[in-house]
Amino acid sequence: MLTLKILFWAMLLIAFYTYIGYGILLYMIIRLKRLFAGTPRKAVMPTDEQLPTMTLLICAYNEEDVIAEKMANTLAIDYPRDKFRIMWVTDGSTDRTNELLAAYPEVDVVFSPERRGKTAALQHGLQELRTRYVAFTDANTMINPGAMREIARLFMEDPTVGCVSGEKRVAARQQGELAAEGEGLYWRYESTLKRWDSELYSAMGAAGELYAIDPKLVHQVPTNALLDDFMMSMLVVKDGSRIAYTPDAYAQEYGSANIFEESKRKRRIAAGGLQSIWWLRSLLNPFKYPLVSFQYISHRVLRWSVTPIALVILLVSNALLTILRAGVFFDVMLILQVLFYFSAFIGWFLGRRGIKQKLFYTIYYFVFMNLNVFRGMAYLSRQNNSGAWEKAKRS
Repeated sequence: MLTLKILFWAMLLIAFYTYIGYGILLYMIIRLKRLFAGTPRKAVMPTDEQLPTMTLLICAYNEEDVIAEKMANTLAIDYPRDKFRIMWVTDGSTDRTNELLAAYPEVDVVFSPERRGKTAALQHGLQELRTRYVAFTDANTMINPGAMREIARLFMEDPTVGCVSGEKRVAARQQGELAAEGEGLYWRYESTLKRWDSELYSAMGAAGELYAIDPKLVHQVPTNALLDDFMMSMLVVKDGSRIAYTPDAYAQEYGSANIFEESKRKRRIAAGGLQSIWWLRSLLNPFKYPLVSFQYISHRVLRWSVTPIALVILLVSNALLTILRAGVFFDVMLILQVLFYFSAFIGWFLGRRGIKQKLFYTIYYFVFMNLNVFRGMAYLSRQNNSGAWEKAKRS
């Protein structure tokens, strides 16, 4: 029974630390840092003459439906035209993507007839790079007009910054789209952690919706990488530079059309997370990377690998302790766990019928994310060394 109790408390501690404890600890450390070092002050925005040259690189596969909207958004970006280059890398597109882009003389189109995946497309585009910095974004995300200036400012004010991560914002096209709203809630929490991570030392990875890198620090990522953005940005950290995070440069996209489409994304991300943990395993060494290792394990590794398994073990060990009559505390904990997962079932049940109940759906979305880690394991085993993946439909 003692072994079961130790196992129960260990799994409970891991789960609590991953989803709540790290955020609390990080906030306390940030408060102490501000007490001794002061609150970071925002530097003055560089003038047009001071701004470096910048390329906005957009990877696309059969994106004819969003070309007009994306180009209208891109052309509205506030950046000196003589210092701003727009590049589309169309990877194996078979629709009218290239034809529609031909109507924009300010666009450089880099075309590959074979679909080899996003990572290969990025590397193809980087070979054509002619500017000081490069920013990456997706075809279906819209950027705020001042994003490129904000990114340039962060590069210019701190020589230790090798990558800048913008903020991802998720919107629902119509009120009550539960998949989109669940995703948006998750990203608001995630954005807070990224902001605090960045203030402590470095954000732990960048999201592909909007991030920029100093090309001098770009590493060649394996073409079968499922999370090219995460890998590319974390290799910058491995080299000793930082990822700066800013909510003032943001990319907004619509959430997944439904929970089935969202599951496609989540299992791919989970598979890519496991893949990245193995490739970046040297960052787990606290003797070589003390601060990075702490942030990386706390924010990424536990969530992508250990904690979903810990939640299963927590429930099983709790049930066994209750059967063995270990005490009232364990009886109460089992009841709470059962109620939690039953609430997730209610959230799923109501969501299937289009009924919005925020509390139940939030609990369901949490369980849904962790279940997709197991689905991600299966996805990774079936990947067959390919970097191509099926896009999730947006709302």
